[in-house]
Amino acid sequence: MPIRHVLLALVVVAIWGFNFVVIKLSVEAMPPLFAAALRFLAVAIPAVFFIKPPKAPAWLVIAYGLAFGFALYAFLNLSMAWGMPAGLSSLVLQVQAFFTMIIAFLILGERPNRFQIMGAGVAFFGIAVIATERLSGTEFLPLSFTVLAALAWGVANVLTRMAGRVNPLSLTVWGSLAAPLPLLALSLLTEGGAAIATAISSFSLSDAGLIAFLAYPSSMLGGVIWAWLLMRHPASVVAPFTLLVPVTGLVSAYLVLGETITGVEILGAMFVIAGLAVTLAKRRSVA
Repeated sequence: MPIRHVLLALVVVAIWGFNFVVIKLSVEAMPPLFAAALRFLAVAIPAVFFIKPPKAPAWLVIAYGLAFGFALYAFLNLSMAWGMPAGLSSLVLQVQAFFTMIIAFLILGERPNRFQIMGAGVAFFGIAVIATERLSGTEFLPLSFTVLAALAWGVANVLTRMAGRVNPLSLTVWGSLAAPLPLLALSLLTEGGAAIATAISSFSLSDAGLIAFLAYPSSMLGGVIWAWLLMRHPASVVAPFTLLVPVTGLVSAYLVLGETITGVEILGAMFVIAGLAVTLAKRRSVA
């Protein structure tokens, strides 16, 4: 992977790490599923009126939107609303790299080499080290929902690869159009019309700022760069970059929310970085 592509991936890592702090703040300010619906409504509208649909089958665009917009953030927002810390969420969600490699192997026939597997193993050992420090007080249901969110992300990654070299902004915008209505319907069903009405009547400038960050830097800019990278490199090469998201997520959660970072977590973060370095260094040497 060229160095400029590596730098783009690191920009996404920084945005998506801080994204967990903003999600935590948004689900504390409004119903979590309603917040997710507003997020993807802001991504899609008014952009769909100015951007042409992607040159990909309609079913694939809809499936991508349901995986990346509806499923991923329905599970993630609920898990964080039910008590998952922002830093821990950024950590657990990275099992998506495993899901991505497995699904890409089963559907696309992409075979990760032994160095990619070894690098991922080292990085996930680092995640396991951090997890031993943070999972003890976590309830099972929020944790399991975060894992389901990771599975949805893995599906979305592979769907992006299947789309080929389409316009990534178009895929992000039109895919996002598939998410708001299912999210709103689920919000009405589980959170109730009264909670939604209260959220609308008390909607503030700070709430708008949270949704704007989630919609534009996180979903649109980050999603476009991520899709662009996946269209040019195997999923097994791009996906491991997200193993760095827990590092930026833990630091952001500490700086903004006061979530503490222990020595064990720092050690685990170092393993994450080392694992990614092994994967990328070997990839460059065989390219």
